[in-house]
Amino acid sequence: MSGTVLVTGGAGYVGSHTAKALAQAGYQPVTVDNLGRGFAHAVRWGPLERGDILDRAFLDAAIRRWQPQAVLHFAAHSYVGESVTAPGLYYRNNVVGSLTLLEAMRDHAIANIVFSSTCATYGLPVRLPLSEDHPQAPINPYGASKLMVERLLADFGAAHGLRSVALRYFNAAGADPDGEIGENHDPETHLIPLAIGAALGTQPKLKIFGTDYATADGTCIRDYIHVTDLAAAHVAALRHLEAGGASVACNLGTGAGLSVRAILTEVERVAGRSVPAEEGPRRAGDPPELVADAARARQLLGWTPQCSDIASVISTAYQWAARQHNRSTP
Repeated sequence: MSGTVLVTGGAGYVGSHTAKALAQAGYQPVTVDNLGRGFAHAVRWGPLERGDILDRAFLDAAIRRWQPQAVLHFAAHSYVGESVTAPGLYYRNNVVGSLTLLEAMRDHAIANIVFSSTCATYGLPVRLPLSEDHPQAPINPYGASKLMVERLLADFGAAHGLRSVALRYFNAAGADPDGEIGENHDPETHLIPLAIGAALGTQPKLKIFGTDYATADGTCIRDYIHVTDLAAAHVAALRHLEAGGASVACNLGTGAGLSVRAILTEVERVAGRSVPAEEGPRRAGDPPELVADAARARQLLGWTPQCSDIASVISTAYQWAARQHNRSTP
């Protein structure tokens, strides 16, 4: 099947890349975004409905206008640190906004949703790699808000027949290989764009948080997944639901971890220049290692990462950042 799908938060990083993948797969993505943290220029593969998912009247009007067959739900705030200092913002936007969306779906008889979740729902790992049956015990309001939405999905499934796929990302990274869109956060908090920015001189010296972890080089290890592979997983999840598949949660990662220092080494190789960096103490709550067990996504969705080798991740991210830097340089 193909048709119209509503993409909430489709002007953001992962949402915009997924809108492109949807269009390439024959769907019409209709982006719903208030542009508070997204960018209108990233909405290139379908119409934009500018508004907030907290606004039920707006949602009703958009759904009546486009008659979507499914929803891909990305709209959320996603800064861990901000969630700690402003939890109300996160619970209202991420949880109440999702509840408003689910109630609109119920009332308009839209039965399928793919939800952008996160490995932050697991909290501190008790075993690695992290599989979907790992205890979910988030340690910050961001992770808690995403877990609450997963509970909403389950409860709406039991009460109203909603079917869902919750995709728990590990570290989204990279940029569209065609160079049409990329990662653009303000403020930027992700390691790879910060390291690239430090190399290009568009970001300050990179801070390395913790060099005394029980890892090979003392720095944190994370599982980096290319945003194009994430986008493909959302299309696969939608196909799963369209084929009558049951509700499920799936991890999205490579199963291989890379340390902060390994990332810096690869950025320096791709950029052909050094990454100015300074070492600092650990951040509270940062586990030494987070690596996904993504076997379920392979088995149920037929999904495997195609471009998440670290060379592809960093080269696409660097090409995107360098282009933006060149455009802004007189």
